[in-house]
Amino acid sequence: MSPSAAGADQASRQRRSGLTLALLAFAQLIVSIDYNIVYVALPEIGSGLGFSAQNLQWVVSAYAVAFGGFLLFGGRASDLFGRRRMFVLGLLLYAASSLIGGLATASGLLIAARALQGLGGAFLFPATLALVVTSFAEGRERNRALSVWAAAGASGMVIGSLLGGVLTQAFGWEAVFFVNVPLAGGAAILAFSLIAPDGPRGQGRAFDLPGALTATLGATLVVFTLVQAPASGWTSPLILTSAVAGLALVAAFLVIESRSSDPLMPLRLFRNRNLGTGVVTTFLFMATFGTLLYFLTVYFQNVHGYSALGTGVAFLIPMACGFLGSMLGGRLATRFGIRSTLIGSFVLGAAGTAAMALSMSPEGSYAALLPGLIVLSVCQGVIFTTMFAAASTGVAPYDQGIASGIVSTGQQVGSAVGLAVLVAIANAGTSGRTGEALRIATTHGLRTAVLVATAGIVLLILVALNFARTPKQAEAAAAEEPVLAAHS
Repeated sequence: MSPSAAGADQASRQRRSGLTLALLAFAQLIVSIDYNIVYVALPEIGSGLGFSAQNLQWVVSAYAVAFGGFLLFGGRASDLFGRRRMFVLGLLLYAASSLIGGLATASGLLIAARALQGLGGAFLFPATLALVVTSFAEGRERNRALSVWAAAGASGMVIGSLLGGVLTQAFGWEAVFFVNVPLAGGAAILAFSLIAPDGPRGQGRAFDLPGALTATLGATLVVFTLVQAPASGWTSPLILTSAVAGLALVAAFLVIESRSSDPLMPLRLFRNRNLGTGVVTTFLFMATFGTLLYFLTVYFQNVHGYSALGTGVAFLIPMACGFLGSMLGGRLATRFGIRSTLIGSFVLGAAGTAAMALSMSPEGSYAALLPGLIVLSVCQGVIFTTMFAAASTGVAPYDQGIASGIVSTGQQVGSAVGLAVLVAIANAGTSGRTGEALRIATTHGLRTAVLVATAGIVLLILVALNFARTPKQAEAAAAEEPVLAAHS
């Protein structure tokens, strides 16, 4: 092949690789848009469908319960049946559930639609993350790709904040669901031309059906218990039954996995300390940082009377800072190492979260929130990029799907558990209050919840110390790796 032909072939591969990354990032954008759109629309959804203050969290938690319960299933399915197939299946489920959610006329139907959306996410997220990780070499190239992927997520939150306010105010809360239908459907169609077809299924590999059933049912029941217990009471028959059944199924799952020749979740993966530490990190990250949007939405709308559009505009600055942090994450990880980048971000993020909490008051201003909000938002973007890179380091390519599912399970369970616990803390002093007394009690509850989240972020600093240090020679090699021109 002549030099000119070789150069043209390389340029063609780079363009295709860039377009593939763009599609994978777009899938993350879709998920992020919906996540933030729903937060902004929560008050309208609550009043429109008759949710109580405690039960309104199920608009968020139903998604997290289904997502967390099915992630191991979805991660292993992407390894065994093909990542492109699971990517497309996840997008189609996402589009269908969004249509159902927009048409819902009762709270139960909307919660069911959100659960179906979570099921779609359980197939989509691990397939997308595994495609990113396996398509780019470990080190600088992968760090840069993960930065693009994470920045798309941050962009979705920026777009979702404003779009959610505009759509809710102009067309009603239903529009925040309908908008996902063409986005997810279009991405599913593009996947057939931009993502390489899945190869033949590996011979000798079986789908661990007993493991899949016990893991899915067990995880779903455990997450349901932790989410619903603050509302129903920890000693209620429903909670005790779901807790015992969930723990029994998780125990059965571990026994099955230890004896299976081709397990759903190979326990050998946990010999990689980065993966185990990554699960704890994503759990605590979502239980702390990941819950702050909910409390900010309540603070803006219930304490200070912001409209849906006003809330969306208020989120623009922190979300833009999150986008900046996501873009910086890969560069910082390449220069200083993933472990050091995470620890530094947790330290600054804890300081920013504490500052924001202390500035929340019934008479407080948006300007008073900004210093802490900006710091924690930048750190949040950096962390989101680097924690997945840290958790995937050292995992074999053929296990990346299930590894992504394991780490993402920690993320979704953390979101559900953290939100349930912190909502209970925030609402503890509001019962029976109305008018100005309710506004003051709401503010105090929100401040306490955010301070508890700050304590969780401090705990993350200790957890991150367990990540393996990147060898200096690996860092040097990573710095020398070629970066695709399409990603620059």
